[in-house]
Amino acid sequence: MHEHHSGPKSNGKMAFMNAMTPMQTFVFGAVAGFMTLCTIGFFILLGVVLNGGALAVAQADIAPTVAAPTAPTPAAPAPTRDVKIDPPVDNKKDHIRGNNKAKVTIVEYSDFECPFCQRFHPTMKQVLADYGDDVRWVYRHFPLETIHPNARRMSVASECAAEQGKFWEYTDAVYENMVQAKTQEGLLQIAKDVGVGNSKFESCLTSNKYDSDVQSDIRAASAAGCTGTPCSIVVGPNGETTPINGAFPLERVKAVVDPLLK
Repeated sequence: MHEHHSGPKSNGKMAFMNAMTPMQTFVFGAVAGFMTLCTIGFFILLGVVLNGGALAVAQADIAPTVAAPTAPTPAAPAPTRDVKIDPPVDNKKDHIRGNNKAKVTIVEYSDFECPFCQRFHPTMKQVLADYGDDVRWVYRHFPLETIHPNARRMSVASECAAEQGKFWEYTDAVYENMVQAKTQEGLLQIAKDVGVGNSKFESCLTSNKYDSDVQSDIRAASAAGCTGTPCSIVVGPNGETTPINGAFPLERVKAVVDPLLK
């Protein structure tokens, strides 16, 4: 029955085509082709919409040996959870910017060669400017050496600058001149620019005397669950902790801090 019905239909179609003028045949073909393209385009568009329509962009440098953490959604800050900060913040040993008695502490584990850390650095400076004595910033080292081969040396250099009371000045200058800071000569020049460029600094840098301190920070970052940089933990007045994994924009950081100050 199927073959019987298909024959006449095919003959009728051929008769219809043969009856058309060349211009009508051209127009008919053009319209048919256009409709085919529209149909294909519709299904492609439908597939894009069903799959989300866009690619997520990561906001942190991720160590290649571990899975990338899920990027925080813009709808809400990261959830509060128990994060281990070990060793605890020490007002004498840690690099602290802001009021030591601040209600909120932000502990940042960072990598001097990480472009996301470079982006996040001025955000943290703005946080301190906006909150005054209510927020303090603790900077700890977390160089991802497998992807940033110069980061550990840059961290050691900042500790050498700290010997002369210039940790934050040096840190700011390194992030402002990251390309220059990737070389030994660049680190020495930055030291001169911030007022610690002397034989004491150079001797400290070449001896790697603070390498063990950097390694201690790396262990602390791992204990806190950090897998990429920047990795920050916001600590509230009652010790409650909220992780910030990535280069959060200012408004996202404030969304975490504001409830802790109420």
